[in-house]
Amino acid sequence: MRNWLKKVAQYTVVSAAVLGFTASAQAADTIKVGVLHSLSGTMAISETTLKDTVLMMVEEQNKKGGLLGKKLEAVVVDPASNWPLFAEKTRELIEKEKVDVIFGCWTSVSRKSVLPVIEELNGLLFYPVQYEGEESSKNVFYTGAAPNQQAIPAVDYLMNEVGVKRWVLAGTDYVYPRTTNKILEAYLKAKGVAQKDIMINYTPFGHSDWQSIVSDIKKFGSAGKKTAVVSTINGDANVPFYKELGNQGISAENIPVVAFSVGEEELSGIDTKPLVGHLAAWNYFMSVDSKENAEFIKSWQAFIKDKKRVTNDPMEATVIGFNMWAKAVEKAKSTDTDKVEQAMIGIKVPNMTGGTAEMLPNHHLTKPVLIGEIQENGQFETVWQTEGTVPGDAWSDFLPGSKDVVSDWVKLKCGNYNTKTKKCSGQNFK
Repeated sequence: MRNWLKKVAQYTVVSAAVLGFTASAQAADTIKVGVLHSLSGTMAISETTLKDTVLMMVEEQNKKGGLLGKKLEAVVVDPASNWPLFAEKTRELIEKEKVDVIFGCWTSVSRKSVLPVIEELNGLLFYPVQYEGEESSKNVFYTGAAPNQQAIPAVDYLMNEVGVKRWVLAGTDYVYPRTTNKILEAYLKAKGVAQKDIMINYTPFGHSDWQSIVSDIKKFGSAGKKTAVVSTINGDANVPFYKELGNQGISAENIPVVAFSVGEEELSGIDTKPLVGHLAAWNYFMSVDSKENAEFIKSWQAFIKDKKRVTNDPMEATVIGFNMWAKAVEKAKSTDTDKVEQAMIGIKVPNMTGGTAEMLPNHHLTKPVLIGEIQENGQFETVWQTEGTVPGDAWSDFLPGSKDVVSDWVKLKCGNYNTKTKKCSGQNFK
């Protein structure tokens, strides 16, 4: 009996070891892709689509045979528009799920929450949304627009083409709008705009009562000078904001709004008639006429099984980032963060406007800039665009503490190098 029990125990240990090895081998046979987007809360209106975009890219890559002979496996988490939860979910993805890369975040406050974790654990984040700049990390690739690829060109368009003299800088109260508006305020003053002709207003996430604020905007715009609103309002607060503009009779003719966070996805759920003629500045519109865009739209609608589903700029940035990452993994013959990070520099992939996106040494892309007018069908008609692509600048030329700073992760191996002091501050690696 004793011998029999001994043999059973030995068999159990061996079986457990074999099963453990098999599970480990199976895990090693996949490349895990973390998906870190809010599927609930105030930002779900924008972020859920990006989760689906990553899932589409994973599926398409697997149809091509995966990467390095392995299938890709998406690991989806929901940080629920809760900024500290983004950091927790990032740690979970890297330490527990052992993901090789993360695609995620929308707001800058969520990215700022993730940043110390992704750097501490030497992970890799692809961030697909326009942001305020003033940052460059070895562990982050910024595939959305920097201010010189969206905010500055939008203001130039309003100033030069529309003749705007008075400016309302309206934003959600967090880091992206506040820093962007700080840059824009400095830029406007450098262009000769007086302080009295600049109105700045911030509201919390999910803000719904816009009556008094829109009334103030209307009064500010009645001074006899052409007035425009530069909007960095984010998430579902845009719906009641635009509705209140219509309620108070503010049209694109008298006070145009140019938005940096309103795209086709946000417009698809609201009545766009009061919004017709208002503007948005992006690097991509669904209405762009190109072979690449037609194929992108077809693939998306087939994947999502809905021919009415729209595409938007952060989706394009997600696709570009994913395709670059896949090329870098193949180039590096590894998913190792340090190897992929260096392999990423200089990689080129097609964008959806018929041009080429290139990853620069500062971890930003080259992008075209487009200004579009909202149409009744929720699409944008391009009214202005750059002739070619604009290189993303991590550090603003219009802020005193930033104009002497450059980012270069190839030669300088620094994201915050002061060209006057010849010193690197912030994150650095040897």
